[in-house]
Amino acid sequence: MTTATTATTTDASTTESGTRDLSVWPASTTRLPHGGLAVGGVDLADVAERFDTPVYVLDEGEVRERCRTYRDAFPDGEVLYAAKAFLSRAMVRWVREEGLGLDVCSAGELELAVTAGFPPERIVLHGNAKSPRDLASALRLGVGRIVIDSPSEIARIAAAVGPEGRQKVMVRVVPGVSAGGHDKIRTGTEDQKFGLSVTDGSAQHAIARVLAQPQLELTGLHCHIGSQITSVKPYLTALRRMVGLMARVRDTYGVVLPELDLGGGHGIAYRPGEPALDVTALARRLRGALAESCAAAGMLPVPRLVVEPGRAVSGPAGVAVYRVLAVKHTGDTVFVAVDGGMSDNPRPALYGVRYAPRLIGRSPAAALRTATVVGRHCEAGDVLAAGVELPGDVRPGDLIAVPVAGAYQLSMASGYNMVGRPALVAVREGAVRLLVRRETLEDLRLRDIGA
Repeated sequence: MTTATTATTTDASTTESGTRDLSVWPASTTRLPHGGLAVGGVDLADVAERFDTPVYVLDEGEVRERCRTYRDAFPDGEVLYAAKAFLSRAMVRWVREEGLGLDVCSAGELELAVTAGFPPERIVLHGNAKSPRDLASALRLGVGRIVIDSPSEIARIAAAVGPEGRQKVMVRVVPGVSAGGHDKIRTGTEDQKFGLSVTDGSAQHAIARVLAQPQLELTGLHCHIGSQITSVKPYLTALRRMVGLMARVRDTYGVVLPELDLGGGHGIAYRPGEPALDVTALARRLRGALAESCAAAGMLPVPRLVVEPGRAVSGPAGVAVYRVLAVKHTGDTVFVAVDGGMSDNPRPALYGVRYAPRLIGRSPAAALRTATVVGRHCEAGDVLAAGVELPGDVRPGDLIAVPVAGAYQLSMASGYNMVGRPALVAVREGAVRLLVRRETLEDLRLRDIGA
């Protein structure tokens, strides 16, 4: 690890305005003289100078602390980090060392995790359409559980396991609960691609088929109602419905399922003042509702709860740093164009999400004014943050930092316009190290083997 030079810092929480202004930044964030910010004891401007921009900065201490919060909130349950939010070899190590399991949805995520030292028996494989490679990798590596999402997977997995083998599985159920921050990330109702419906009987039919397969061991039921959920109530509704189905399975087949996986989707604040899901309150109320529901159904023992946070672990730990390329006044709108955009963060274009970017690296001389931060790509929809407050003297060469950038940004990055995906560095206690190098033009050229 190499140590970056940092200036004398002033704790951002020393004033009420400072606390509010940096409330969505990593807890280690501190103010520096002359308008700078440090995360994990490292000056973000120094990171930009050393590693170029755009660059993602991930606070290792923040990730680990969030893992511990979940582990402490669910001491008798199981917490699986949802790898789709962001995964790297270092992230695999942090999650493993903090005692969490892992939720993956492809052979790529699975193989990276296992080759990085993660125990395969602590991994769960998801996916509405698992490829032959996904299933082959899962069985070869000895994945802990496979979540069945369609009837065809039952026979495919049983055949692949063979007559002498046995694989633990769960069945993903649609509980009929609508929740989430956007239509495209609501997954608990009938009108989307995930899971098997209780209403039309497909979930019950799948459960019966799994129980009839000696190669498959049904360990429990799974559901996922959506993403970016900030209220406990939808989870309680889903839990009660899932317990009701588990009781019917017991009554029909005499099988008491030992696990209930309620998925993830735990919401976080992207801008100051926005709500976030209270993990401690969620855990407390879920335990209470589970005990009550099982008691009412006469179901013992009570199944073990499983949750799958992704963005709630990595999202608030990340910061994206861009350099301003151009400032343009068009009518009443000020466009601040940066050297990244929808190729490294497609979420604003996909879901209309909003961020709270800020100027770093110098003290502004002008008052704040409304501006729109846009990317460099050839799309009118390449907008990173619309209608945000930035200093009126923002200019080319300045640095813009965007907090809450640790989930569903680099993991969803693309090769659009052949710009190349950004680097990602980890910071902790004044030290910085490269985790994921920048994608170069040479990388892009080497993939093109045609003449």
